[in-house]
Amino acid sequence: MKKILIIEDEWKMRRLIRDYLVREGYHVDEAGDGQEGYEKFCETDYDLMVLDIMLPKMDGWSVCRKVRESSGIPIIMLTARSEDSDELFGFQLEADEYITKPFNPQVLIARIKSIFRRSGKPDKVVTKGIVVDEGVRRVMLEGENLDLTPKEFDLLLYFVQNKGLALSREKILNSVWGWDYFGDVRTVDTHVKRLRKKVGDTYIHTIRGFGYRFEEE
Repeated sequence: MKKILIIEDEWKMRRLIRDYLVREGYHVDEAGDGQEGYEKFCETDYDLMVLDIMLPKMDGWSVCRKVRESSGIPIIMLTARSEDSDELFGFQLEADEYITKPFNPQVLIARIKSIFRRSGKPDKVVTKGIVVDEGVRRVMLEGENLDLTPKEFDLLLYFVQNKGLALSREKILNSVWGWDYFGDVRTVDTHVKRLRKKVGDTYIHTIRGFGYRFEEE
């Protein structure tokens, strides 16, 4: 499931966008100001960001500039202004799309789907001995179907997409369970334990006092 972050200070607009995206099957997090949005971006791996320009605490230009220092995540800029100079500035900051308010939410959905098609992120992730097919939510281990719960599948997919990286428990929790999940990091440990019983102990390595790392060997 692709994750989208909406950074928009108008509550009604934010909720409207969220409802449409959830209906399309996306996981959605929200932020009401630029600072909160940038902090959420730093703690969770998102596939796309919907970013308003006129925001409290940190405007959309500043958020876009800081995001681009470390990430190529697709960014769709929203604004109530229609000046060409604003749109050009947005593209100079490497925003992917620029939509002027008011707009039809279906247009936003179409733009998002187009960006995902262009990005070409594969639905199937292959690592040594394991094939994770996101499109049909199926896992093959050494050629055999692996029976996983939905959350175990999401966790394994996150691991194989980030293999070799040291992942903190907090980052795993926010990325797999979502920013608004009310449980604690022990949930991660419990699910990792269950996942290890199904895929074996050779893939998921514990980093003491920090989190986990997925490795092929």
